Amino acid sequence: MTKPLKVVLLSGLVFPGIGHLVLKHYLRGSVLIILTLVAFSAIVTVAVRRALSVVDSINSGAIPFESGAITELVSSSISGTDNLLVNTSLFVVMACWVVGIIDVYRLANK
Repeated sequence: MTKPLKVVLLSGLVFPGIGHLVLKHYLRGSVLIILTLVAFSAIVTVAVRRALSVVDSINSGAIPFESGAITELVSSSISGTDNLLVNTSLFVVMACWVVGIIDVYRLANK
């Protein structure tokens, strides 16, 4: 396996920035890894907050323990701020992945 293919697969299939670390471009790799982890943590935080809200509603008796009622509550509990945060975070993750793949390919062929 050639080095450009190896680092592109690492950045594309494992995690953005890993290919940069293999090529010893530690600053670029670290920046991509940190940005991606921060964006993932924002997504997980919103998901956990939503899940806890649903669990609290079930425990308080506000909604019955039925799949239809829970699905309705989950669908309606998306607020504008959370939606914006999730969309922005997803954009950052995708941008890091694409930029990481293109940049590591360019560096490996240099």
